[in-house]
Amino acid sequence: MKDTYKSITKPSEEALFKDKNSKFFGYSFPIHSEDEAKIHLEELRKKHHQARHWCYAWQIGKEEQDYQFRANDDGEPSNSAGMPIYGQIQSFEVTNILIVVVRYFGGVKLGVGGLINAYKTAAQMALEASKIIKRTIDERFILQFDYPEMNIVMRVIKEHSLNIIEQDLGLDCKIYIAIRKKDVDTIFEKFKGIYKVEIKKIED
Repeated sequence: MKDTYKSITKPSEEALFKDKNSKFFGYSFPIHSEDEAKIHLEELRKKHHQARHWCYAWQIGKEEQDYQFRANDDGEPSNSAGMPIYGQIQSFEVTNILIVVVRYFGGVKLGVGGLINAYKTAAQMALEASKIIKRTIDERFILQFDYPEMNIVMRVIKEHSLNIIEQDLGLDCKIYIAIRKKDVDTIFEKFKGIYKVEIKKIED
């Protein structure tokens, strides 16, 4: 079972590709929603208010069957900008990412082939300037139990190096944990087998 994905942790350094006096500035941003993508685009439109085009592609989702994506040519010939940018997202196998390439027109037309190459290269340069990391796909659960069961619960958490997201410890204890997808069945059964401990999945 594939339970990892690749993404970036912070915006990339600005990348610059030049062709026949046109300048293509490439940027990558970590995102988790389309609204976040819109905010970054708006900021770049302000920063590069004299540019001609702000072309982009984004993809969000942790698993292939859940991916959402969009590619935008922003006035360039159809499929000459957004899709070449998106092609680099696929090539680098990254997700939860926005890549924007800002173009300043240099007075010489590049043709569709030249544009595809320029947008692809600027996107590739932005990704090469990014720190790409691998993350695990986790599912979240809540454990509910009384205080006397604390020791046995914490022992299982420690044995399996489970990530505690939040805890509310009183007489009635609640611990929120993240379990790596491939380990879910094993860990779930382990907690289910402990007397007086209730485990429930938290739906997103």
